[in-house]
Amino acid sequence: MEPAAALADLIEISSQIENAAAFRSDGSRLASTFDDDALAEPLIGGARELLDLAAAAPVGSGRTLTQLEVALREGSVFVVRDGEVVIAATTSASPTAGLVLYDLRTCVRSLAPATGEDTAEASAARRPRRGKKAADA
Repeated sequence: MEPAAALADLIEISSQIENAAAFRSDGSRLASTFDDDALAEPLIGGARELLDLAAAAPVGSGRTLTQLEVALREGSVFVVRDGEVVIAATTSASPTAGLVLYDLRTCVRSLAPATGEDTAEASAARRPRRGKKAADA
């Protein structure tokens, strides 16, 4: 799905999300819901800083940060990463975090074909399941 269409669908489906921006891990913007794309840059920059800070925290060997939430009194910032594709979103106060994260994960996965990225979930879906013979798969 094209990034702008995916974000438009996200905003329509998730009433708690106010604005969102999709970008690559290097910071290159794919799309945003802001009226002025320049307004997306602080969200993208902040999301990249949050990911860098969180990645520096000791989480254990072989584990990768894929989502985070920063809750403020006025609202929250959510960041979801799948491979090299990232979505950052702002919400109103006291969002239903699980629902927002589910919507963001669904959206970021839909971006893989449009961005040429192979997401971790897409790769896992193509792998044969354990215990099944190739003929059964």
